[in-house]
Amino acid sequence: MSLEKEYVKIARDVIKGLGGEDNIISMAHCATRLRLVVKDRDIIDDEFIENIDKAKGVFFTSGQYQIIFGTGTVNKVYEAMIGQNVSATSKAELKEQASTQDDNFFKRMIRVFGDVFVPIIPALVATGLFMGVRGLVTQPALLQLFGLTPDDISQNFLLITQILTDTAFAFLPVLVCWSAFRVFGGTPLLGILLGLMLVSPSLPTSWDVAQKVQDPLLFFGFIKIAGYQGSVLPAFIIGVMGAMLEKRIRKSVPEALDLILTPFLTLLVTLVLGLFVIGPVFHEVEVLILAAVTAILKLPYGIGGFIYGGINQLIVVTGLHHALNLIEIQMLVDTGRNMVNPISSASICAQAGAALAVGLKARNVKTKSIAYPSAMSALLGITEPAIFGVNIRYGKPFMMGLIGGAVGGFFARIFNIQATGMSITAIPGMLLYLNKQIIPYIAVCLIGFAVAFALTWLFGFKEKTETK
Repeated sequence: MSLEKEYVKIARDVIKGLGGEDNIISMAHCATRLRLVVKDRDIIDDEFIENIDKAKGVFFTSGQYQIIFGTGTVNKVYEAMIGQNVSATSKAELKEQASTQDDNFFKRMIRVFGDVFVPIIPALVATGLFMGVRGLVTQPALLQLFGLTPDDISQNFLLITQILTDTAFAFLPVLVCWSAFRVFGGTPLLGILLGLMLVSPSLPTSWDVAQKVQDPLLFFGFIKIAGYQGSVLPAFIIGVMGAMLEKRIRKSVPEALDLILTPFLTLLVTLVLGLFVIGPVFHEVEVLILAAVTAILKLPYGIGGFIYGGINQLIVVTGLHHALNLIEIQMLVDTGRNMVNPISSASICAQAGAALAVGLKARNVKTKSIAYPSAMSALLGITEPAIFGVNIRYGKPFMMGLIGGAVGGFFARIFNIQATGMSITAIPGMLLYLNKQIIPYIAVCLIGFAVAFALTWLFGFKEKTETK
């Protein structure tokens, strides 16, 4: 069978398992999963779909039926589904359709955080890598190999590296406002302009105010105003409010005046409220949230790392991990370091270890064919195939993975490992630890992997469980 015919057969089997084409409202995909909004969840044959060639698991969440195929494969299945006349739509539209079937406010808010922050993560990933590379090339030990010292590095070279590492964080409100306007149906260009106003050079910068280099502007004797360089939550709230205000104004003004009045009123009202009310209030909220999370992670004797490492992949299962992007971003802005990433990496490697143990112990060819690539995918930072396709399916391997993550997280805090960036983990995440932390980082990942593998091998999986 040719490759094209193979994926056509998979698409037809998916449609059959879903209850026919009439039961599919729309479809999209992410890096690993085919996401579908369906009319009737109850008529779907989960067992049939799980046994489709190349399928690694299924689950239903946030109003979407999701089939895990893995990176690369999901793109080909998606194209084959389109060839079978299944309606395709964007992920944002798909989630809007799903929300009509799932009115849980909490879940909708989690989706909103994901929709706003996920598109800006590539910029922050690149920034983190630049920080890691700069840390590596400026290390005295490395320079000494070439007969150099840090004083020999050109100031112009350091300036270029500073542009690469500082720009994304200095203009972070621009990225956040742009993305919030895009998600909430506003004009993205207005979001960009509003974000630029929040970091206008006419305002004293938040960093200069924090270091007492400059005083904030004082209005009405008690409202202190400064730029919002590096702020996340205030920019998010301001961007959401601006987009919603723009849509309301557009509905109210005469069509002939829309081009003039809508952007004028949107920017004026949003900026005034942002600088005088929303910004000051939510900046304090942001500080309190970050302080609380940091205090938990810094609990003595590695307790914080043990707790977070143990629940990290539970958070992934619920989808809450997208909301935590805000915490990691703010840590990087404030300190240039990310305490969450090494703990997450240990927990991800632990799920890989559990999945690999299942693959090695299983006799069923289908189980092996899912477990091995799922373990490899997890080692590259994508755990959904391992979690939903293998570990949760058999129950105990997932629990053993959580234990491995807790142990790895414990050592991550004991060693005080902190990343220079975010969003790349496990093996690719090594690039964030080139500043003399690479050895302890590899150690905590291996610890998480080994503990989960050993526990799953000894106690977490039996062939009779798999063949029921």
